[in-house]
Amino acid sequence: MLSVHQRFAVVGAATATLTLLAAGLPAAATAADGPDLSRFYHQKVTWAACRGEGMPKDLQCGKITVPLDYARPDRGTLDLALARYRATGRSRGSVLLNFGGPGGAGVPGLAASGKDFMGLTNGYDVVTFDPRGVGRSSPVSCGDGADEIFGAAAAGTDVQAALKAVKKAADICARHSGAVLPHIGTVDAARDLDVMRQALGDKKLNYLGFSYGTRLGAVYAAQFPKKTGRMVLDGVDTLTEPITEQGRIGAEGQQTALDGFITWCAKNLACPFGQDPRSAGEQMVQLVKSLDEDPVPSEFGQDFTGQDLVGAMSQALYSKEMWPVLEQALSLLLQDGDTHGLLQLYGGISLPATSTPVRQGPPRNGGLVDEEDVPLDNLPAALMAINCADDPDRPGTAEVARQVAALRAAYQEASPVFGQYRLAQVLMCYGRPKGTDYIREKVRDVPASKMLLVGTRGDPATPYRWTLETARRLGSSAVVLDNKGEGHTGYTSSKCVHRKVDDYLLYGSLPASGSSCGPEDDTDGY
Repeated sequence: MLSVHQRFAVVGAATATLTLLAAGLPAAATAADGPDLSRFYHQKVTWAACRGEGMPKDLQCGKITVPLDYARPDRGTLDLALARYRATGRSRGSVLLNFGGPGGAGVPGLAASGKDFMGLTNGYDVVTFDPRGVGRSSPVSCGDGADEIFGAAAAGTDVQAALKAVKKAADICARHSGAVLPHIGTVDAARDLDVMRQALGDKKLNYLGFSYGTRLGAVYAAQFPKKTGRMVLDGVDTLTEPITEQGRIGAEGQQTALDGFITWCAKNLACPFGQDPRSAGEQMVQLVKSLDEDPVPSEFGQDFTGQDLVGAMSQALYSKEMWPVLEQALSLLLQDGDTHGLLQLYGGISLPATSTPVRQGPPRNGGLVDEEDVPLDNLPAALMAINCADDPDRPGTAEVARQVAALRAAYQEASPVFGQYRLAQVLMCYGRPKGTDYIREKVRDVPASKMLLVGTRGDPATPYRWTLETARRLGSSAVVLDNKGEGHTGYTSSKCVHRKVDDYLLYGSLPASGSSCGPEDDTDGY
């Protein structure tokens, strides 16, 4: 799912001088053997009311500036969008949230779901951000045409042609994404977290990460163990699985979620597929196939394909709160050929009247873009870019040829709806530069303070075994909370998980490792 590109020297090295420690700056900020990052570590956030339609009145927005390339900080900068709810009680600093993805923008996420985190304002400013390449922070895009190219590559049987196609699609993405693309991965994003920590005035990073955000948190803890405060990882991502296996598991999980949605939908008279779940499932497969063969025009003039439909559904399936919205969007498509509701789901945003689905060129500089200029394909484009950058596997043509037929069969078995879509994302990486091996090789036995890892037994996206595997990788700092409920992540669906997470973040009270929350706790939510 994710991505990371460049290597870097780990900050906070043991050679830090007393002067640096007294100044509260990481060693890498001014170390003689590394680039000077001090100007980034001396900044403070200027907060003001968030502008834009639908923004809560008490939500404040700001920004920080980070190097485009930490190894060459004089080669350009990026602005990252921030948002916060201020502490209502006595503040002990900030807790930073990442909602996952990769490719999920934090600012609109917090604006939409702030009520779920209001309890944390009893002790913290609750802060989130749009990561590099995401949302308003120099968003990446693949422009027009890339989806069709790599979708066809995943469906085709000519491996040589498929590899040429994904390379062409990758080149299109690079042209539309600009300078941030080679530096979009988790390793760089984790370094951004440390700049945020300092700009927020915190000695240590207190953090709550969901899904992909757990990988980001784990990488930060490996890079900055002495700067890691109270950290919670909910819906724990893998640190070791190759992207081919991540994709297959993702397709399988999405199919499970789709089956749940179809069963729910068939109980409603308004369900556009009727009241027979089996027939509804078959109709869904046929709908994707027919749209791939004969796309319908979107309101923006571009074709809306079956793979576009799959991408839109994937954004809504993991949250049951979104199921009525998805049902309505599918009804509009089937009854009127109206793609507006599905395009909203595809981008995870409400479409302004002037919005355009893709950007026709890279961002001009590293400043924040306006909300209406965030391309609708930013989330899937960032997801692919980050996943590819985090994965070091780039097999040769002969190995790919050997793998593809087996992968196609395995992905189709995992999901007749999502298999091709997820395989296309995997193949896309073969057209991009090799990713970092830092996560797979270096994020282990982390000597940080205790980290609470929440794994949900019925999680369709991040299987519970990943929680246990990641806990073993992190070592003695990991504490596992076993949520015996259903759904992706536990904090917003289980009262028990919510309480235990808040107790740790607010009061430092950790549950015993291996303790659990029962399924009866997640029936009512929040």
